Amino acid sequence: MFSIEQLEAFITTVETGSFSAAARKLGKVQSAVSQNIMNLEIDCGVDVFDRSGRYPILTEAGNKLLPYARAAITQHQRLADLVDTLGHDEIQPIVLAVDEGIPLERITPILKTLSEEFPSLQLECLLASSIDIIEMVQSGRATSGLVYGEHVIPFSLDFEHVGDFEFDIFVSSEHPLAKTVTPHLEMLSLHRQLVVSSRSSQKSSFHQVLSPDVWYSDSYAMIMEWCLAGFGWTYAPSYMAKEALAQGKLVQVPIEFEKISAITNIDLIQHSSKSKDAGHKRLRELLRHRFEDV
Repeated sequence: MFSIEQLEAFITTVETGSFSAAARKLGKVQSAVSQNIMNLEIDCGVDVFDRSGRYPILTEAGNKLLPYARAAITQHQRLADLVDTLGHDEIQPIVLAVDEGIPLERITPILKTLSEEFPSLQLECLLASSIDIIEMVQSGRATSGLVYGEHVIPFSLDFEHVGDFEFDIFVSSEHPLAKTVTPHLEMLSLHRQLVVSSRSSQKSSFHQVLSPDVWYSDSYAMIMEWCLAGFGWTYAPSYMAKEALAQGKLVQVPIEFEKISAITNIDLIQHSSKSKDAGHKRLRELLRHRFEDV
């Protein structure tokens, strides 16, 4: 039966594109990576790579094996994480990363309850975009994250739906888009769009770019300031525009045919090594009930 080392060599070669790159990433010599993959092929009875070209290319059998190999590695890591926690009753530190578009007043009562139930709890709270938060939890920089659920959650992370918010398209009341009813969404492409992006400049399908003229920020607060200043239109949580709407400073972009408001899920994600910890389990419970009750 094949080993974890063989599966790691196989997956890393696929991800990096070559045996030498896989060896560098794994911190091994290339011959060790090549031997692990050869042993995997012997155990499977098929070739998983076509080596006829400059770089190895997955065979049909390799493509079939890949998702199972990734699942096996993920489960092996979860097992290792569980073993590490056996016999340890102390509460692990919580590093909670929150999408900057989620209202903090929903979070504060939860942290108050946690501090009362776990007086020795160590806590750090970070604000970032959902894309950045997913990467932070994957890397271990954060142990938990609250993100908008339209993003793709990696298989290696635990997640659950805890609530939802309404999004809509907003523009300054002085902007040309506010002066007339727009016949269809394509007309938005004629005006500057204000878009939330990650700090690594990675774009999200959740914030679809419709205009060739775009300003980016990783902060919803900045985006809403730009919108109020008339710099362009934006797709944002409706609660953030509530006060400005009441004051007549912002309007929902009037569209004749399409309904442009939408309900977006809020998901809690956690690193699998933390999901069994009492503090992180309690955080999930409190977040779920807090968002359900409001």
